Amino acid sequence: MRKFNIRKVLDGLTAVSSAASASSAAQQQQAGNRETEIQETLQSEHFQLCKTVRHGFPYQPSALAFDPVQKILAIGTQTGALRLFGRPGVECYCQHDSGAAVIQLQFLINEGALVSALADDTLHLWNLRQKRPAILHSLKFNRERITFCHLPFQSKWLYVGTERGNIHIVNVESFTLSGYVIMWNKAIELSSKSHPGPIVHISDNPMDEGKLLIGFESGTVVLWDLKSKKADYRYTHDEAIHSVAWHHEGKQFICSHSDGTLTIWNVKSPTKPFQTITPHGKQLKDGKKPEPCKPILKVEYKTTRAGEPFIILSGGLSYDTVGRRPCLTVMHGKSTAVLEMDYSIVDFLTLCETPYPNDFQEPYAVVVLLEKDLVLIDLAQNGYPIFENPYSLTIHESPVTCCEYFADCPVDLIPALYSVGARQKRQGYSKKEWPISGGNWGLITQSYPEIIITGHADGSIKFWDASAITLQVLYKLKTAKVFEKSRNKDDKQNTDIVDEDPYAIQIISWCPESRMLCIAGVSAHVIIYRFSKQEVTTEVIPMLEVRLLYEINDVESPDGEQVPPLPTPGTGSNPQSIVPQSHPSTSSSSSDGLRDNVPCLKVKNSPLKQSPGYQIELVIQLVWVSGEPPQQITSLAVNSAYGLVVFGNCNGIAMVDYLQKTVLLNLGTIELYGSNDPYRREPRSPRKTRQPSGAGLSDINEGTMVPEDRCKSPTSAKMSRKLSLPTELKPDLDVKDNSFSRSRSSSVTSIDKETREAISALHFCETFTRKADTSLSPCLWVGTTLGTVLVIVLNLPPGGEQRLLQPVIVSPSGTILRLKGAILRMAFLDTTGSLIPPAHEPWREHNVPEDKDEKDKSKKRRPVSVSPSSSQEISENQYAVICSEKQAKVISLPSQNCIYKQNITETSFVLRGDIVSLSNSVCLACFCANGHIMTFSLPSLRPLLDVYYLPLTNMRIARTFCFTNNGQALYLVSPTEIQRLTYSQETCENLQEMLGELFTPVETPEAPNRGFFKGLFGGGAQSLDREELFGESASGKASRSLAQHIPGPGGIEGVKGAASGVVGELARARLALDERGQKLGELEEKTAAMLYSADSFSKHAHEMMLKYKDKKWYQF
Repeated sequence: MRKFNIRKVLDGLTAVSSAASASSAAQQQQAGNRETEIQETLQSEHFQLCKTVRHGFPYQPSALAFDPVQKILAIGTQTGALRLFGRPGVECYCQHDSGAAVIQLQFLINEGALVSALADDTLHLWNLRQKRPAILHSLKFNRERITFCHLPFQSKWLYVGTERGNIHIVNVESFTLSGYVIMWNKAIELSSKSHPGPIVHISDNPMDEGKLLIGFESGTVVLWDLKSKKADYRYTHDEAIHSVAWHHEGKQFICSHSDGTLTIWNVKSPTKPFQTITPHGKQLKDGKKPEPCKPILKVEYKTTRAGEPFIILSGGLSYDTVGRRPCLTVMHGKSTAVLEMDYSIVDFLTLCETPYPNDFQEPYAVVVLLEKDLVLIDLAQNGYPIFENPYSLTIHESPVTCCEYFADCPVDLIPALYSVGARQKRQGYSKKEWPISGGNWGLITQSYPEIIITGHADGSIKFWDASAITLQVLYKLKTAKVFEKSRNKDDKQNTDIVDEDPYAIQIISWCPESRMLCIAGVSAHVIIYRFSKQEVTTEVIPMLEVRLLYEINDVESPDGEQVPPLPTPGTGSNPQSIVPQSHPSTSSSSSDGLRDNVPCLKVKNSPLKQSPGYQIELVIQLVWVSGEPPQQITSLAVNSAYGLVVFGNCNGIAMVDYLQKTVLLNLGTIELYGSNDPYRREPRSPRKTRQPSGAGLSDINEGTMVPEDRCKSPTSAKMSRKLSLPTELKPDLDVKDNSFSRSRSSSVTSIDKETREAISALHFCETFTRKADTSLSPCLWVGTTLGTVLVIVLNLPPGGEQRLLQPVIVSPSGTILRLKGAILRMAFLDTTGSLIPPAHEPWREHNVPEDKDEKDKSKKRRPVSVSPSSSQEISENQYAVICSEKQAKVISLPSQNCIYKQNITETSFVLRGDIVSLSNSVCLACFCANGHIMTFSLPSLRPLLDVYYLPLTNMRIARTFCFTNNGQALYLVSPTEIQRLTYSQETCENLQEMLGELFTPVETPEAPNRGFFKGLFGGGAQSLDREELFGESASGKASRSLAQHIPGPGGIEGVKGAASGVVGELARARLALDERGQKLGELEEKTAAMLYSADSFSKHAHEMMLKYKDKKWYQF
């Protein structure tokens, strides 16, 4: 702290004693007067934090259900999440508080409700008739473990099978247990000496609701008569059962077994199966049994009016098909189709035209839930094509390594990206409409375009339309196609600095106005892309190689382990430290073979066809230097108005003119300071040994976490900058995931930490570069991990042809500012407190020759910023906003006085800080490692919001969290899902309207006609009065210790809880009215229930009286 004060005093003294002291003092005075004039409109009531929507594939799915009338799909996960899908654009995410795995889901068909069974032996009833579903009731089983549930269509009695082999019955209206229990020892043969195992299946006979089919794991199946409370038939088989399915006529059922067989049984012939099929078994000669296969995990038996039934199954492949992908088998008549899947099958369901189990099923599609995908197969078309999936479930196609979020983009961007992305779509999908079509869209109250960009481990980049809380992929760019792929492991160059995913994206810098895109990859490579609607073929890919040294004068020869550096022809050891491949016509011949100047990846030297969309402007690679690998890039910025890209790492900084394809600046971090270096640094030679597992990028490969979570493979700039983290902050992070501390020390040893200063933030702007400046000039502000901000002045040639002929002159200005902690973000405000965006050039098509008028225009065109500050008079000032890991400062320019300062956190550190616009004003939004989300007003840095939201539990959250304009933010909540949230009160209030409706009133289809003769001779479906059997009057009460009823927060309370703050005063008043109505309704229900129980009691008493009235006392 003392150092800061001394520097300020010195700054003050030098300012007063300088020649320009009078003018600068007057300027400061004027600035001081103006500072008080800025009216800050943002108040704390403008801010509120709430989750909005979750996109992507449900992580680790475990259960599946479908409502055939409402046409809604539900997926449960191993972490207790529930995802509901209707028509494209109607999605919902809910979470069970316990976090226990969902083992089964059952819709109350066309009732707007869903029952979930969890691994902690709880049942929950969800109300789906509200935009944010909530739990109405829960039931916790205390003595038995739930293994299977079945809820017959249009019944309120849920059958619950347990591990002990018993079946309990739950009333789903009151969520209470019936006294009716089917005990395992009553169901099986009395002569049986062993326990039949857990219940794996329960279903009622489609033609007779009074007959219940019970499947036990050991291979026993029992047909139980509910009325007589005894078993009608018992079917025994040697092999364990996995699933059972009925033929709709109720005369046959099919079982799938652990040896890969299917057995079909006639209901009235329990001695042996009517037929045994081994779908994938090799039929042996001499009538021997086929070889055993893998278990058939599930089978469904669906009938059609016009033809043969469908038998659909998962699993059952023969054991010799090693390495074969998981399959779904569709048997239809004599044909058997084996459909290979990309991932293992979790569950599947056949979608049928009717919800009635006693009618011809008429299956039309199969929905297959895979470990990492959702597939719908069209059964009605030849070849069983799949439907094109309209949901955004492919975020994780390759693990996400970084994210950027842009709200309020130019309106023409989404159509432009969509038009180039539409050409990338695959062919061969089903022609039919997507069958999951339930629900209704919400109202669109946000009209501004939003774009999310995700960078992936395979080097791909995806652009998503994220407007109005939806997510749709627009365009995919593959950055790896510019590089040669190594055919096999032996062919791999020894220059790789990462063991896997060498093309992984680390940082994305994008200018939405000019559409210039720049990416930094894990192999210390940078690629600049220009957007074009024309297809081009690039004969030679323009490329540059840059030697970025830590300390140029102190280079030792490499160890014996390394291949000695070969002299590069024509380059020698160039002290300018750049391989002179600055012209696009040079080939990449200097990077074949291992030598000193070799980059990590090899650029293709054949012509490259580039489709419309993003096309390569320039590839820049850092090279090995005397046996030391290039360090990974920690910061990146591109500016379309200046034609410059700049990047830095823990060695230094490099600036490239991408129009002239030349390196303008290549400095070690220490050289940036010149003689003003405030640190005492020991001279250090480069490291001699190659870094294991790639500069700490694959270090984060989830040592102790779930293996699928490869998303953590590369760390981004935000992580590499953690170099400066004090060690005492380690306890802030999850103990399991020590990757955070590893990543800090990966590219730098701990002794090295202080001396190796990385570039952590870069910002192009037009501002005052020195205290005495009276006019604005283009410059670059550089922030480092040691909390220093340095300013580099850019002298740009005039526009047009001159821009390509004259050099850009770059010179450090000598201006140095200091903050605590690594610099994260910088921005500039004008004299009114409005944000000054960096200068940019509007997008134009580069692949079409310009006519003469256009050329003249471009000559005259000077890159300008579209900010209000561009017309500033000499006397007006600017404000630099600088956010570090620890604090934020607002500096008045040109005086360089710190006018506002805010210590954001003492005990933790800021992971992400963004200067964003909200409600026609500007604020600073920060996310801390201790889980707090904070916002501060600008320029005064008043705290406006501080909410404890989410502690940093893994690298993925740290690497992907980002804020954007209009109160929007997001992060990767799991390897497959993006969680969006808002910190804007206005969005919170509008959210309820924007969310889609899951439940829509739909008529239940008519029941199948029984026909005259069936009705006459009793051949149709037999109904059962379950109330008579399972109601309290008939079966009594269940044991209290068996299960405990827990009222849920559903209904009105659920809306309150789920939408805390989402509703305004008006909505709260409406809720209060609803609540009153609900209470009156409950009172009415209770009165009716009391009347009913009084009535049943009087009936019961009357029956008792009739039973005993003629009996003598000794007959009792």
